[in-house]
Amino acid sequence: MRCYLIISLFLVSSLALAQSVATNSEQQLENQTEVNEVETEDDSYSQVLSEFRKYPLNLNTASEDELKELHLLSTLQIQNLIRYRKILGLFLNIYELQAIPTWDVGTIQKILPYVTVKQSVNFVQQIGKRFRNGNRTLLARITYVPEKAKGFNNKNSDSSASFYSGGREKLLVRYKYHYKNLLQYGLLGEKDAGEQFFKGNQKQGFDFYSIHLFARNLGVIKTLALGDFTVNLGQGLIQWQSLAFKKSADVLNIKRQAVILNPYNSSGENNFHRGIGATFQKNKWEATFFISYRKLDANIILDTTLGKNFVTFFLTSGYHRTVSEIADKGALKQWASGGNITYKDSKWRVSANAIQYNFDVPVKKGNQPYQNFNITGKNLANVSVDYSYTWRNVHFFGETAQDNKYHVATVNGLLVSIDPKADLALLYRNISKKYQSLNANAFTENVFPENEKGLYAGFALRPTPAIRIDAYTDLFSFPFLKFRVDAPSSGKDYLIQLLYKPNKQVEIYTRYRNESKQENYNSDNMVTSAISFTSRQSWRTQFFYQLDLNFSLRSRFETVRYNKKDLQKEQGFLTFFDLIYNSFSSPFSITTRLQYFENEGYNSRIYAYENDVLYSFSIPAFVDKGWRTYFIVQYNFTKKLQAWLRVAQTTYRDKLLIGSGLDEIKGNRRTEIKTQILYSF
Repeated sequence: MRCYLIISLFLVSSLALAQSVATNSEQQLENQTEVNEVETEDDSYSQVLSEFRKYPLNLNTASEDELKELHLLSTLQIQNLIRYRKILGLFLNIYELQAIPTWDVGTIQKILPYVTVKQSVNFVQQIGKRFRNGNRTLLARITYVPEKAKGFNNKNSDSSASFYSGGREKLLVRYKYHYKNLLQYGLLGEKDAGEQFFKGNQKQGFDFYSIHLFARNLGVIKTLALGDFTVNLGQGLIQWQSLAFKKSADVLNIKRQAVILNPYNSSGENNFHRGIGATFQKNKWEATFFISYRKLDANIILDTTLGKNFVTFFLTSGYHRTVSEIADKGALKQWASGGNITYKDSKWRVSANAIQYNFDVPVKKGNQPYQNFNITGKNLANVSVDYSYTWRNVHFFGETAQDNKYHVATVNGLLVSIDPKADLALLYRNISKKYQSLNANAFTENVFPENEKGLYAGFALRPTPAIRIDAYTDLFSFPFLKFRVDAPSSGKDYLIQLLYKPNKQVEIYTRYRNESKQENYNSDNMVTSAISFTSRQSWRTQFFYQLDLNFSLRSRFETVRYNKKDLQKEQGFLTFFDLIYNSFSSPFSITTRLQYFENEGYNSRIYAYENDVLYSFSIPAFVDKGWRTYFIVQYNFTKKLQAWLRVAQTTYRDKLLIGSGLDEIKGNRRTEIKTQILYSF
């Protein structure tokens, strides 16, 4: 590869200045995008953290559910905080956190921007403040690509399905009222590029609307959700709609943690419920019920032999640009209902969960052998039991589920604090090849919990306050066929990461990962394919350095090697350098990146988290050879009015076309311009 000069330039400049690491959340989002091969549009987590910055969580009154919302603490850390507070009383100051077992300096630094320590407030006073002292925001965002894609050029084509019917701009408008985590309501409208706006099939304006009202702590009603909301049950075997991570350098993050009902006001057009839900609490008992009705995008065809309509597949892109996409919009009606009953004590908890889906058109499984056990018919139901138990420094948890055809899935794990400097995580899963669920998201190798057995072990070691070592190994197998795997198969995945943070200004980490799986292999064009192991190895080093109160630097170097039976080999690398300016005394803040990438194919692609405007993020996959640059400017006109401008451009070497199909662009560069305004009142 012709890149050594570039690598040297980046590394020398980075090492000379010291440098930084991406947060665990950024790494988790990168891994999640790589697994799903699509970026999530769920920005609820960034909204939650932003609200906690404005209204820090009071650790003297915070419940277990509120601490879970941070997604920054392990179950053991949450349990130990509550136990410490119960035994020794309320915290007098934030420095007491150092005395809590399993809490280290790194954990405290992560949560400090989002928590506080103060006296509790009377409940009656809080009720009166909910509708008076909240924060109202109005956000407007426009995204535009100047280079015209093929889909916007073919409006004179004979085929009406061969072009996009709307304009090239992507629009988002969101109004939200928020008072701490007690009351929230809002309205969102979103239009993707290529969709019509106040004309044609979208005379109502935006292609997608979302509305919600969400309240907590209303006496016996712990949570009330109206409109759009998400449901999270157990360990994700039957239902999990909030953001949840899988394997990453945060090796102890193996347990699903979230409250059952959460408000939904993101731009993603899938994976939420629309209706009403409520959680009731009385002493140690808690019960949640919900009911939902939605119209889903789906491809429906007529089976001429039976004279009936069938759903061939669900559509989850959210795009309604072409004639065929518009025809599939809202074609399937879905009713969903379910609930949870929980009994919990100070050390243990047990829950029973249930959910049922009903469709107005039956679902028909595909014709491929690996689709033999896919969802079929008009109904799908799941039930499960989940538990957790804490004994001293050990936390056990798990869930066992069953679908309406009596196929079983189970996930069980434990977290152990071996020593103040060492923690261990273990997780075993066994999911039947016939088990089916909808909107589920468990800690599995597969995207969805199905057809899998596996054992995961993670270990975190902190030999000194400045050094942290994280490692995991995951062994898994698939008892039945999969997409591109025409036989039962297996695999393994290893990761080790070393983090060095000698002071507040410098942070460095280096990470190695090796994953191997079995896939189809057919070099002689046989009728059936054999399977063979493919391996993907990656090594990454990232640096961060805080120059002063205003300037910080960050850079990364990453290489990937892909090998399939020594006949298909690919290599790739990526390196970038960030300069960040953020001053409390200036209304300006600026972030800029210069990046070079070189990959020999899609299997050696590399994902890189990018800074973006508030409540947004980008994690593009980089393939081929080229440069990537972007800059973000934020300007605060007043305390109530903020504006952002982001310009990002990718320039490819030796390419005359970018993309494929209707998204094809002539030339070797693609530019994205994004502007956003946020008004608080």
